[in-house]
Amino acid sequence: MAFTRATGKHRARSRMTRRGANMAKVATLTAAGVIGTLGSPALAADAGAAVAQDAAPAAAPAPVIVIDGSLAATIDAQADAQHLAARKAEAEAKAEAKRKAEAKRKAEAKRKAEARAKEAREAEERAARAAERKRLASFQLPVAGSPVTTGYRTGGALWSSGSHSGVDFRAASGTSVVAVGAGTVVEAGWGGAYGNNVVIRMNDGTFTQYGHLSSIGVSVGQSVTPGARIGLSGSTGNSTGPHLHFEARTTAEYGSDIDPVAYLRAHGVGV
Repeated sequence: MAFTRATGKHRARSRMTRRGANMAKVATLTAAGVIGTLGSPALAADAGAAVAQDAAPAAAPAPVIVIDGSLAATIDAQADAQHLAARKAEAEAKAEAKRKAEAKRKAEAKRKAEARAKEAREAEERAARAAERKRLASFQLPVAGSPVTTGYRTGGALWSSGSHSGVDFRAASGTSVVAVGAGTVVEAGWGGAYGNNVVIRMNDGTFTQYGHLSSIGVSVGQSVTPGARIGLSGSTGNSTGPHLHFEARTTAEYGSDIDPVAYLRAHGVGV
């Protein structure tokens, strides 16, 4: 009799299979009387006992699953795929964790940079405000670089009061005249003997007056800052030639004058 096996790997028959085949041979010999006639009584008895034992009901063998090569390859492929999927998932999880950590790091760095930039801007703004306050509180000459040509309280017939109520700064006609400090214009126009004149109430409560202007560049109520041009020098009013008459006063009215040189020096101006 010929036997056909499945292609692929083959294994030797198991012990149980060989024993079953041997028992089948014994049963065949016994039925033919070979063991009874040729063998010894002991052998015949053993054979009969074997036949009797084989005839008794035996426990059902455990089911045997036979896996051929193609099915094993499929299972291996599925296991490899699951392993690769698990490794891929693990790698993706690590990459995501790394991405989140990097994003958090960048966000924190950006927050710190923005905080530093904000602090720097605030510092710059504070410095700018401080500089502006200092500038607004500063004083300067009404005509840049010009010396005093006629001093305060100088006597003579040129002045109706008998003395000079201010100081004169040398200034050719058309020279720029500026506010010596910050304040508000309270007078801008014709001032009699002062010709075209401007009076400014300074932020410290004092007043300054600029006379003999050829033209006026501000109006009443206008705020001015130190160095703001208020007009051009000239020789209008009671004047012997182009110059700037400058006064410092405690009020806006004539007769409240104080020493303008001392006034300017008290505000840090070198005269």
